[in-house]
Amino acid sequence: MATRIRLQRHGKKGKPVYNIVIADQRSPRDGKFIEKLGIYNPNTNPATINLNFDSALNWMMKGAQPSDTVRAILSYKGILMKKHLLEGVRKGAFSEEEAEKRFTDWMEGKNKKVAEKSANILKVNEEAKKTALAIEKVKNEERASELAAKNNPVEEKSEETVEVSSEIEETPAEEEKSEETVEVSSEIEETPAEEEKSEETVEVSSETEETPAEEEKSEETLEVSSETEETPAEEEEEK
Repeated sequence: MATRIRLQRHGKKGKPVYNIVIADQRSPRDGKFIEKLGIYNPNTNPATINLNFDSALNWMMKGAQPSDTVRAILSYKGILMKKHLLEGVRKGAFSEEEAEKRFTDWMEGKNKKVAEKSANILKVNEEAKKTALAIEKVKNEERASELAAKNNPVEEKSEETVEVSSEIEETPAEEEKSEETVEVSSEIEETPAEEEKSEETVEVSSETEETPAEEEKSEETLEVSSETEETPAEEEEEK
C-alpha cells in the first residue's frame, strides 16, 4: 500500500487549519487516514507547527511520500536533515555520534534564525501599533477641536467682528471724503470763476476805450464842416 503524508483541511472559511496525516494515496483528501502526525496553522506569523518528530521520521524512513507543502514543513522542522544523516550512517559514511553532532549544530542554527525572525516580527508589530496609536491620537484631537468649535460659535463671531472693526478703523470713510473735499477746494482756489470774469471785463473795457464810437463820429463831423467851409454854397451863387 502506497502511503502519503499530506494535509487534511479543517477550520472555518478564510481561516483554515490543517491536520498532518498519513493516509492511503487512493483515499480522498478529507477521508480516512492511518495516523495523525500533527497540526499546521498558517494563520499566525510565523506559522504554528505541532509535529510528532519521531513518528514522522519513522514514516519517512519507511518510504512515505510527502506532498509539497508537507515536505517544506518537514524540512523546516529538521526531519529531512535527520533522515539524510541516518542514511549516511547506514551507508557507513560517518558514525552515529557524528550524525547526532551535525544534527544538533544544524538545529541550533535553525532555532537561532527562527528566534531572530520572531523577534523582528514582534518589533514590527509593536511599531505598527505605536504608529496606529499616534494616528488615532491625532484624529481624536481634531475631533475634539471640531466639537469645541461647534459648541462655542459665539466666540468665533466676536473675533470676526473685532477683525472687521479693526479694518474699518484702518481705512475710515470720513478721512477719504475729507481728503477728496480738500483736493476739490484746492482746485477751486487755483482757478476761481470770479477772477476769470473780472479779467474778461477788464479786457473788454480796454478795447472800448481804444476805439470809442463817439470819437469816430466827432472826427467825421469835423471833416464835413471843413469841406463846407472850403466850398460854401453862397460863394457859388455869387459867382
